[in-house]
Amino acid sequence: MREHAGISIRTSTGLGRSMPLNTRENLLSYAEHLIRTRGYTGFSYADLAMEIGIKKASIHYHFSVKEKLGEEIIERYMARFIVDLEQIEGAGMSPAEQLKTFATIFQASISRGLLPLCGALAAEFPILPESLQLLITSFFHKQLAWIEEKLRQLFEVCGQKPQSDLKLYAHLLLSTLEGASFIDWTLGSSEYLLKGFDLVLLSIISNSGLAHLSTSSELSGVSVLVP
Repeated sequence: MREHAGISIRTSTGLGRSMPLNTRENLLSYAEHLIRTRGYTGFSYADLAMEIGIKKASIHYHFSVKEKLGEEIIERYMARFIVDLEQIEGAGMSPAEQLKTFATIFQASISRGLLPLCGALAAEFPILPESLQLLITSFFHKQLAWIEEKLRQLFEVCGQKPQSDLKLYAHLLLSTLEGASFIDWTLGSSEYLLKGFDLVLLSIISNSGLAHLSTSSELSGVSVLVP
């Protein structure tokens, strides 16, 4: 859980290592952890069996092949992420604040040593099963659409028109978060992820005739508590 603007927001990317009691949930949770620290091809059913303390045959009972396991992990992660976005939207924040809070999801993930799930999978995209490729592509499209809508709302509130295609701006912002996640994960730091995102967002705002927002409370720092 994390807090922002007086509300609690469950961090989809902040997966912990504590295991639920259900074997199926154990498998999903630990396999997600392994994907986000080793990659999809970086672990086997033998690794899962050793960690959870069951036989490989038991894993095959729940997930006949690794592809099925991967599909459910992505679908479950996407569902959690959508809930996070709904909580952000329901917190009464401005569009700019919503975008900044979206960025803190990535920071919370890296601060716990975890890559964004679909970012980690995208690094192996060419060798993944087609079903996983489709899910990853779908999830990136959902994130881009959400960012684009927040940017549209931001410009509408200010009565301004963007200087470039909002799709381009959305790609730029998400690329900043995904790229910074990999760099900070490698360097063992989450210091620059939010700073970089803020800088890109400010650049978009300044170049689109919204310079008056650059010193507004809408773009003030975000305080996030990650237990």
